[in-house]
Amino acid sequence: MAVTETRVRPERRAAGGKKGRLLTGDRPTGKLHLGHFVGSLENRLRLQEEYECFFLVADYHVLTTGLERTSEVAGNIRELVLDYLGVGIDPQKSTIYLQSLVPEVAVLHLIFSMLTSVPRLQRVPTLKEIMRDLKLETASLGLLSYPVLQAADILMVRADVVPVGKDQASHLEVTREIARRFNELYGPVFPEPETVTGRVGTLVGTDGQAKMSKSLDNAIYLSDDAATVTRKVSKMFTDPTRIHPTDPGHVEGNPVFAFHDAFNKDRAEVEELKDRYRKGTVGDVEVKKRLARVLNEFLDPIRERRSRFAQNPSVVEDVLMEGSRVARREAQETLHRCLERMGMDYFGAARDGGRPDGMSGAGRVGAQLSLPSWSASRSAESSGSRKRWSRSRPAPPRSG
Repeated sequence: MAVTETRVRPERRAAGGKKGRLLTGDRPTGKLHLGHFVGSLENRLRLQEEYECFFLVADYHVLTTGLERTSEVAGNIRELVLDYLGVGIDPQKSTIYLQSLVPEVAVLHLIFSMLTSVPRLQRVPTLKEIMRDLKLETASLGLLSYPVLQAADILMVRADVVPVGKDQASHLEVTREIARRFNELYGPVFPEPETVTGRVGTLVGTDGQAKMSKSLDNAIYLSDDAATVTRKVSKMFTDPTRIHPTDPGHVEGNPVFAFHDAFNKDRAEVEELKDRYRKGTVGDVEVKKRLARVLNEFLDPIRERRSRFAQNPSVVEDVLMEGSRVARREAQETLHRCLERMGMDYFGAARDGGRPDGMSGAGRVGAQLSLPSWSASRSAESSGSRKRWSRSRPAPPRSG
């Protein structure tokens, strides 16, 4: 899919020929699945070569629907980062950071909440979908303002591009409205980020539901072993009107063929299977068997890389601490610009006193963040150049 050209301000172009800055991320609610890959991860792999990328591990966002499962977050953070590394997101090229290690985002969320009305947030299409899927009678304030916190994440690093699935496009429109409103009130600080959607957008679940989802238990995970993938494919929904293998079948709306279209690179094989299925000369068993082979061939290198990174128990901490240091510098610079434009940058000396050691002069608010001495220092401007870790232990292998 061709990347939509974004309106990047000249002063925001990254060094080294990069087009601009990109941010996206995931809530650490468990392992990632094939739906995540086609909806966003696939784009990220390409875009990390073209943009200065920030990949967010959004642990605060977990609280909107998982307040009673906070004890699971730490383990899920590890699984999420391993999935990132497994698919090929490279911490030497991109910044992977933890939301809760950048406290400035909460201040931006507060400021942005003053620019957003409750009726506007109630019109976000995904709100009703989430409430329906989770069987919620009412939305908490946190769930309702989810798009506002998301806007704070995106605009905190002044991102120009956000690669998302189609189901999240409405959230980005809220971000654009907030950026526009702030700039109109106080002067230009934020870009209005553009959306880049995946080639499929959303991937149907194995049970035929409109979307693959962890909560619906209809997902094939990037870390599933070959036997698990084969078992899940064998149980996939197909054409409910087809009783016998010799009955003419429907390809349109058939989950098995949706997966073939998304992952089978042999287009001739896909078209042959579709033609035979319509004619009733191939059964569901054979179509699924070929799909299982295709998916396992696709997942094999991802599983191998993921396993290699998982053997180093400190790799996740190393990546997150390094990335969070970089992201926080950007957050402090952004918040300073906001407060300055708003005329609220008073008591500057007191604000400066709270910034962590080693941070640039842009830091103005936030409790001191204690980071280990081995975390390497990066360019204060995050220009896109990536230094190697300076800790004595060997750096983790490249994810390519």
